Amino acid sequence: MSINATLIVQMIVFGLLVWFTMRFIWPPITSALDERARKIADGLSAADKAKADLAAANKRVEQQLAAARDDAAKRLADAERLAQQMVEEAKGRASTEAQKIIEAAKAEAAQEAVKARETLREQVAGLAVKGAEQILKREVNAGVHAELLGRLKAEL
Repeated sequence: MSINATLIVQMIVFGLLVWFTMRFIWPPITSALDERARKIADGLSAADKAKADLAAANKRVEQQLAAARDDAAKRLADAERLAQQMVEEAKGRASTEAQKIIEAAKAEAAQEAVKARETLREQVAGLAVKGAEQILKREVNAGVHAELLGRLKAEL
């Protein structure tokens, strides 16, 4: 055989190989490649969508956190205001109670002073009567009277 015939047979075999490859091997490979490209594209679009969803979720979370912080700050301010108001009310009540207690103590002290004066007057009157009685029981003598008056002074 000559080189031309070998070359022609090789070209026919090559053509059959190309036809066989194009008919039976190439379509599954291209469909597999197309399927893989589609899956990759779907995965990328899903990743982009997930990234957008994550960004939106983060934004919502930040908004909710900001709202929660504002709410907490308002509640804290209200609580502080209420506590300050309660303290002021308690101070006012305590001041009123203290004033009442002071007035009651002054009134009680005045009553005790009046009672003490009355008791002292009664005792002085009793001692005066006792001294006069002792003076009148004895004879009228200036020395004896002076001695009794001295004892009366000592008792007072």
